[in-house]
Amino acid sequence: MKEAVRYLNNAREILKSVPIEDNTYTDVKSVGEAFGTAYLAVLEAIDEVLIRKGLSEKELTKSVDAYRKALQKYLAIHDGRLLREFESLYRVIHIAGYYRKLLDRVDIVNDAMKAAKAFIEKIK
Repeated sequence: MKEAVRYLNNAREILKSVPIEDNTYTDVKSVGEAFGTAYLAVLEAIDEVLIRKGLSEKELTKSVDAYRKALQKYLAIHDGRLLREFESLYRVIHIAGYYRKLLDRVDIVNDAMKAAKAFIEKIK
């Protein structure tokens, strides 16, 4: 998980440079960049686990639907909670945080980053 943790640390470093006023980040572009990096950390963690399970680099997924299927097949065989966590991270971090740039409150951003870290730790 070394690479996934590195991505997540990069996301946190990006956030450290963003000015805050009234519990709100003032530069949504940089916050979006941090969310994009955090989402890549989640995907990198999944990739690392799939490689350990025997998949080759060429077999790694390229789309969110393929990640869902890989999680179901290789990681969430008996427990759908992992897939639900991934879905939540996808909606919050990738869609709301990165793609739509809707999240700018410091507490919400911090919670999302903690959720990404918890997911990465869980699938180690």
